[in-house]
Amino acid sequence: MAGYLDHYGAGEERREKIIKRLVLTAVVLVIVAGVLYFLFKNYRQERQVNRFFAFLVAQNYQEAYGLWGCTPAKPCRDYPFTEFMKDWGPQSEHANAKAYHITKTRSCGSGVIVTVGAPNQEDKLWVQREDLTIGFSPLPGCPAGP
Repeated sequence: MAGYLDHYGAGEERREKIIKRLVLTAVVLVIVAGVLYFLFKNYRQERQVNRFFAFLVAQNYQEAYGLWGCTPAKPCRDYPFTEFMKDWGPQSEHANAKAYHITKTRSCGSGVIVTVGAPNQEDKLWVQREDLTIGFSPLPGCPAGP
């Protein structure tokens, strides 16, 4: 015959199990969120650089130039299309656009420094966070800070 106090504390054990599960779930979610943030925080900028090289491979130089925020109707004052073609065209040192791949990204203030590499060559591009325009990186690396 079961007594009145036979189940005393059973509710407390159940409550402890629930709390442990909730804490464990919260810790796992924080870790997963941190990993996902680390992996994808520069995704948009990486995708933009990949688009740039895809345009170069397709020899669609006007579209590639457009990703620099420049158009034939409104060319960049300090980077006209003729200079762009010297840097990225079929006769340039970057002519083999298929060989390029992203090797590293680093957040830096209002943009991301994207390091791209090909055999025996490495370049650093700057991608502005706000509008995803591409340019040459003004810095060899990001200064210390946030």
